Amino acid sequence: MEIIRPRECGMEAAVAWCAAALLRGDIIAFPTETFYGLGAKYDNLLSLEKIYAIKNRPRDKAMPLIIGQRKLLSLVAEAVPPAAERLMDRFWPGPLTLILPAKANLSRYITAGTGTVAIRIPGTSFAQTLAAAVDFPLTATSANISTHPPAASPEAVSRYFNDHIDAVIDCGRTPGMVPSTIVDATVDRPFVLRRGVVTVEEVLRALQA
Repeated sequence: MEIIRPRECGMEAAVAWCAAALLRGDIIAFPTETFYGLGAKYDNLLSLEKIYAIKNRPRDKAMPLIIGQRKLLSLVAEAVPPAAERLMDRFWPGPLTLILPAKANLSRYITAGTGTVAIRIPGTSFAQTLAAAVDFPLTATSANISTHPPAASPEAVSRYFNDHIDAVIDCGRTPGMVPSTIVDATVDRPFVLRRGVVTVEEVLRALQA
């Protein structure tokens, strides 16, 4: 497992390295604005399968994605309801994951057979910079073994995965503590599936605006 330190090699070089790694099918761990996540190109089936295996992740749990630009939603989402647009306008980039109707051809590794996709534009973090630099969605599932605490540091990532992933992007500790909020926007009245950084009250206010 390589350790890439943007503060040493420079942010531009680190992002370019990661973009090339993702294109060749590597799995990398990088910091988001909450915890470290595991990244792979959204349509690389071998990489997605490996993430499920190394995390010991149940196959009925979908794999969340991040993007750098809203136009990339068309690659994975069948539709973007008006309520979802309002939430994006208010909270993206940021720690709000939206559940949207998935494209019919989207991998089961992403949807877990739900017919939906979980996606967000991350807030200020290496993840945001990387997502903005590539023209495809990438995974950002938490860097941990399933049922274990999410990793908030590169050291925690190493303890979990050691040489089972290709690289970790060491930007130090993340804020941790609270994950992104998840909202189901596939229904007429979107609702919070998981409480997180964005509060339920904030979500409701944005929907009523």
